[in-house]
Amino acid sequence: MNEAVTSLQRVLTALGHQEPDRVPVFLLFTMHGAKELGLSLSEYYANPMNLVEAQLRLAQKFGHDCLYAFWYAASEATAFGCEVIFYKDCPPNVGAPVARQSIDLLSRPLPDPTAVSPLKDTLEAIHLLAERNQGRRPIIGVVMAPFSLPIMLLGLERWITLLYEEPPVAHRLLAYLSDFCVAWANAQLAAGAHAIAFFDPMASATMTTLEQFQTFDLEVARSTIARIKGPCAYHFASGRAGPVLNLVPQTGAAAVVVGVQDDLKAVKTSLQGRLGVMGTLNGIEMVRWTPEEAEAAVKACLAAAGPGGGFILTDQHGEIPFYVPDETLFAIIDAAQRWGQYPLEWTRKYDPA
Repeated sequence: MNEAVTSLQRVLTALGHQEPDRVPVFLLFTMHGAKELGLSLSEYYANPMNLVEAQLRLAQKFGHDCLYAFWYAASEATAFGCEVIFYKDCPPNVGAPVARQSIDLLSRPLPDPTAVSPLKDTLEAIHLLAERNQGRRPIIGVVMAPFSLPIMLLGLERWITLLYEEPPVAHRLLAYLSDFCVAWANAQLAAGAHAIAFFDPMASATMTTLEQFQTFDLEVARSTIARIKGPCAYHFASGRAGPVLNLVPQTGAAAVVVGVQDDLKAVKTSLQGRLGVMGTLNGIEMVRWTPEEAEAAVKACLAAAGPGGGFILTDQHGEIPFYVPDETLFAIIDAAQRWGQYPLEWTRKYDPA
């Protein structure tokens, strides 16, 4: 590995559809930060300095190529008044939906993400990370897409019902949440994040139809991303991209993160030179992988999408599960560094069997 190449340079080269020294690797740690610092999850999330220290320690420990400035998805819902429920060994989640009807949300002033906790704590953490990182690794911020945020605010059943029964109201809510999404994304970029993960599981073929995506999400995603002042990675959060994938380039995203149900090689071939591709290690199976299985999974991803650049190896969900052991994570990194060195000549004769 060429130590003169920083992780940020490696990632920029890859997303420029060229081959850097090796395939970049993102280990997207959230809960592992608490384990690294010896804290409970509720203790960990109480202080933005914990995120800073944990991300820097984990990057030094494993040698992956990013810092992940993400607490938990429910943090955005707190800006609208949602309760957060903490658990011992899994991500925090929202309590009861904060609004029974969309009109309840639309009648409220739009929250200022810079003025509410824990979002302002996240911004402080990003600022401190940027100071200490000094441009070596890309800092990744996160937003929930306008099409997916209502799941936490209204509940999934109410949101789906609204899409079918009151499309004009659904469009109004999407426009309202788009403004929040833009403000939150740009605040993270201003604090020092280099890019934004645009999480939109509701847009996946797992949860919606192509027609619904075209009717409700495509234009709002496009207008939202156009106002975000930095590159975005469209993230299906384990969902299957399916036919929606062909429309993702129209959103203005710089990259897309696909799931294990998508054919990674076909995705890369389809998007070669147009959109960066990220994925697709199975975080659920990762919990029980042996080192040999981890290496095989890494090799399969590299062979499918590594040649020609334009690929970042990461998990399919955007969060390494709490119970994935360090042994497996080291095996992933070791395999990525061993087999991910460009040029990937070995992939020409690769046989997954």
